[in-house]
Amino acid sequence: MAFLFRNRSSKADLAKPTKELLTRLWQSPPPPQKGRKVRKPVKLITPVPFSPCLPEIETSPEQVSQLVNSIIQEDLLYLLARSIHLLPFESRKDSQSIFSYALRFKPPNGSTSDPAALVHVINHRPEVIIELCHGYAHKESAMPSGVVIREALKAHEAIAEIILYDQCDDEHRSSEEGVFWDFFPWIDGGAFEVSTDAFTTFREILTRHRPLISHFLEANFSLFFKKYNTTLIQSNSYVTKRQSIKLLGEILLDRNNYAVMTRYVDDGDNLKVCMTLLKDDRKMVQYEGFHVFKVFVANPNKSASVQRILVNNRERLLRFLPGFLEDRTEDEQFLDEKSFLIRQIESMASSPS
Repeated sequence: MAFLFRNRSSKADLAKPTKELLTRLWQSPPPPQKGRKVRKPVKLITPVPFSPCLPEIETSPEQVSQLVNSIIQEDLLYLLARSIHLLPFESRKDSQSIFSYALRFKPPNGSTSDPAALVHVINHRPEVIIELCHGYAHKESAMPSGVVIREALKAHEAIAEIILYDQCDDEHRSSEEGVFWDFFPWIDGGAFEVSTDAFTTFREILTRHRPLISHFLEANFSLFFKKYNTTLIQSNSYVTKRQSIKLLGEILLDRNNYAVMTRYVDDGDNLKVCMTLLKDDRKMVQYEGFHVFKVFVANPNKSASVQRILVNNRERLLRFLPGFLEDRTEDEQFLDEKSFLIRQIESMASSPS
């Protein structure tokens, strides 16, 4: 491999043939061997950023910078994101590596502290992130796309903003526009490997940059929680259901989301959904549901609708809760919280204040 990097022009030149082959993949009808033809130039690009780990490959930061600039100029990141599901398995892994290193590489004496490729994507080519998200539409590209998205989310808040708003203008920031909303069907309706990876990315979006997410949830409260309750909390998939309930508890208990939490626990319909979870025949669903239910009961400023539901169901709850998950005898925090909720329900006024 070292011979590839002896010629200074060879590194930048690798991006152009890769671009040409990726472009041909989208010709109709695409010959079946074209995906395999892309593998060679993609494979040749990959070792350049890896060179610190490969002693036989001698490269300098300037040479890597030259390649990254070529990748940017040829719009290779967009083409890879758009085409990754069409590539063979090994090429998908190589593409993931190209993304990973290109989006992290900082050129020597760069004018900004952020990687040049990342800045380019944020400011000029947000479609790269959108196309990576659309990788969840195909099981072949779900995992490599997901890894790249999560790395990008950790690197910069603007990546989350691209996903949440998908370049919507200010007038449409509370509408069902943006690739973010596609995560709901990808999580609930995709193959298992698609669903689990999509949920991992979904969770990263909702927990990584918390002030941004708090603003988004406040602006899109009704739409978000309608979809969350009906698509995820009531999913037929045990894994999706359990993970979604747990994430809901984390969202509500995050201090950045205080306004979101108070609005959520004021809604009696949300309480009804939560109480249904307590009766689920799967104990871990019951357990995660309990941690959402306690937020309603512990709220000192309960709405009239929430008080009415709790009072109307007081006797049944007081019979149900003492034996609820009674096998968790060593979970002292759970036992203390359950005792606290029982006392709170016992002491509630008979009519809403």
